[in-house]
Amino acid sequence: MRVDAVTFDYWNTLVWEERGHTRELRMEAWAGLLEEAGFACERTLLDAVFEESWNRYVEHWTANQQYQSVTAAEDLLERLGFDVPLAVRHELIEAFTTVGAKATLHLTDGIEECLRTLKDAGLRLGIICDVGMTGSAHLRAHLDRHGVLELFDHWSFSDEVGHYKPSPVIFEHALAGLGPATPERAAHVGDIRRTDVAGARGMGMVAVRYTGVSDDATQPEPEGDLVIADHRDLPAALGVLA
Repeated sequence: MRVDAVTFDYWNTLVWEERGHTRELRMEAWAGLLEEAGFACERTLLDAVFEESWNRYVEHWTANQQYQSVTAAEDLLERLGFDVPLAVRHELIEAFTTVGAKATLHLTDGIEECLRTLKDAGLRLGIICDVGMTGSAHLRAHLDRHGVLELFDHWSFSDEVGHYKPSPVIFEHALAGLGPATPERAAHVGDIRRTDVAGARGMGMVAVRYTGVSDDATQPEPEGDLVIADHRDLPAALGVLA
C-alpha cells in the first residue's frame, strides 16, 4: 500500500489539549472583562451560555454550515443579555477569538518522528482541519512553535475553505494543493469516523483512524482501512521506507 501524499486531521491527531482548557481560558477572560466593566456574571450563567455556544457549533458543524468564533462571541453576548458599551463588546469579541493563541497545545506522541519519516521518504504532507473556536492562523502558529509546520506542503482549514469534513470540497482542496495528488495514492489520518474516515473513504483515499488520543465510539461505522494507536506505526502501515 504505497501512497504519494498523506493528510492529517488537526485536533486529537496532530495536537491535543487538556479537556476544557481553551474554554476555561475564554471564560476567565470574559469574567474579568465583564467584572471590570461593572457587569456581575455568575459562573453558572457563563458556563451555561458557553455550553449553548458549543452545542450550536456542533449543530452547524454536523450540517456543514460555517459557525466561526466571531459569530459565536456575538451569540454569547446576546444570550447573556448584558447591554455592554461598544468598546467592551469589542474587547469581549477580541478576547474570545484570540485567546486560543495562548492555549497550551501538545503534539501527539510520535507525530514529529512520523512526519519526518514520511517527508524523508518523499511524500507530500497536508492538513485537513475542522476549525472550532480557534482560527486557523492561531492553529498554524501552534504547529510553528512546535517546529513541525514546515513539514507540511499544504493545508486546508475549514474557516478558509468554507467547508467541514466529510464534505468532498475540503478534501479536494487538500488534494489539489498536494501536487495535485490522486485520491487512490493518498491517505488521510484522523480520529473521527463521521468526518475523517467517512470523508476519506468517500474520496477513495486510504482512511486511517488514529486512536492514540481519542478512540471514537460515537458510532460503529465506518471503520478505517487502517487503525493505529501510535503514529510511529504509520509509515510501515503505508508501505513507506525512509
